[in-house]
Amino acid sequence: MAERDPGRGAPPAPNPSAAALADASFADLVREILGRLGENPSRPGLLRTPDRVDESLHWLTRGYRQAVEEVVGDGIFEEDHHNMVVVKDIELYSLCEHHLLPFFGKAHVAYIPSGRIVGLSKVARVVDLFARRLQVQERLTEQIAGALWDVLNPQGVGVILEAYHLCMMMRGVEKQNSKTITSAMRGVFLEDLKTREEFLRLIQVNGIVS
Repeated sequence: MAERDPGRGAPPAPNPSAAALADASFADLVREILGRLGENPSRPGLLRTPDRVDESLHWLTRGYRQAVEEVVGDGIFEEDHHNMVVVKDIELYSLCEHHLLPFFGKAHVAYIPSGRIVGLSKVARVVDLFARRLQVQERLTEQIAGALWDVLNPQGVGVILEAYHLCMMMRGVEKQNSKTITSAMRGVFLEDLKTREEFLRLIQVNGIVS
């Protein structure tokens, strides 16, 4: 009779380090990072840093704990308006998911209603909702456009983001004057060249091929 493999069917042995990490507080993990960077987490200037980082990162990523329906709320109104609505120069701050470094700039958002409009401040709130997550600019642009498209069911949506990325400015290639521009179009903004050109003219973003 063949000898039974004692390991067959048995659950994998627990990883002590993984278990320890799961039990550690966020602040304790930050203290560990500070130590590994060569700092002394116990010196006066860093004593409260772990708690501050905990609070700061949870606030900067609060978009994970929000939904589009929540931030829009009752800010949608029936209105017989069928011309372009543009909210430009919305301040934008986010964190790059590759290096956890900030990128920042402006969002320009436009839509053409189909019987429903949204409160102007709600447009900025939708931008913030997705910006307050770990992001790449390309996905962020698409998420903003997709959310407004789904909520309003408009004739079209156009979103353009202009941003500076500290992962390019502070590290790596260290190019301080580079700017990244991304766009996402839905409906008539995608299908009709004149509509897209009107949007670009209103926000005066140069160098974008329409």
